[in-house]
Amino acid sequence: MDDIPKNIPHKPVRFLDQLRLHIRKSGLAYRTEQTYIHWIKRFIYFNNKAHPKDLGVLHIEVFLNDLAVHRHCAINTQKIALNALVYLYVRFFGLDLAGQLDFRFARTPKRLPVVYSREEIGAIFSQLKGTPLLMVELLYGTGLRSAELLSLRIKDIDFGSNNIFVRGGKGNKDRATMLPTGLIAKLRTQIDKVKISHAQDISDGYGEVYLPDALSRKSPRAATELGWQFLFPSTTIGKDPRSGVLRRHHLHATALSRYIRSAVRAADIVKPARAHSFRHSFATHLLESGYDLRTIQELLGHSDISTTEIYTHVVNRGGKGVLSPLDRLH
Repeated sequence: MDDIPKNIPHKPVRFLDQLRLHIRKSGLAYRTEQTYIHWIKRFIYFNNKAHPKDLGVLHIEVFLNDLAVHRHCAINTQKIALNALVYLYVRFFGLDLAGQLDFRFARTPKRLPVVYSREEIGAIFSQLKGTPLLMVELLYGTGLRSAELLSLRIKDIDFGSNNIFVRGGKGNKDRATMLPTGLIAKLRTQIDKVKISHAQDISDGYGEVYLPDALSRKSPRAATELGWQFLFPSTTIGKDPRSGVLRRHHLHATALSRYIRSAVRAADIVKPARAHSFRHSFATHLLESGYDLRTIQELLGHSDISTTEIYTHVVNRGGKGVLSPLDRLH
């Protein structure tokens, strides 16, 4: 079976191997698996390497409170740890924790997003070329998260409707965002490059891409189809961390971060160099152009409009759009 690696037996004895196998059979992403295993290990070590079966609700509460009070973790970090432990006790052990946990959530400080001005966006673009430029243009032109961009398959680009489809985005939700018409020619060129590279991979005995969920069993031929290949593939063939199969995955997130960091530095911009700032800039510039919050919310894939409202604080004129009395005096 492709989803069970060689280093985990079909009937594992070790606790963490059993947990990994359970996570994979549940169809969770590899990144989620890594995150859950990380926090469950921390929980175990926090309790002097005691087996989780010998621990209970009180131990979970103490661990989560420690993250907030002594480790000063952000609330989102604390929630991720909670999700990992809920999976362990509810889904893996089959216990019911409903209404039993009582712990203190970490404070939620208000942070304004880092937004690049239009001039800064242009300056960053001028420092890039080729595929890195196309990737950053897509981040800004579509509002995609970096993980969503890297996970794009060729079939997700719909030139007929000018849509880009995000499959299994944050919260495992699908959505559509616009395809910038100015990038159509570049995207067609990129697809042609992938087509040539993919044909060479097949000739070399590779060419099978990772397929989500149980698709590899339902449609085994899909793995070699062009439509399922990543739009921005890795430059090398690598070993799948789960199955051990040699295949070409998408470009690593660190490569994208490196492109952006170099471009921001070369453009002499003092703001932090973050891929997510292009998503923030996308939303802010749409808001400045007069688009309503509900439309921007749908394009970004926010489940709550209050998340989108943060961009009203960083529009072109500071102070919530109020003109300073000093400017009126001048």
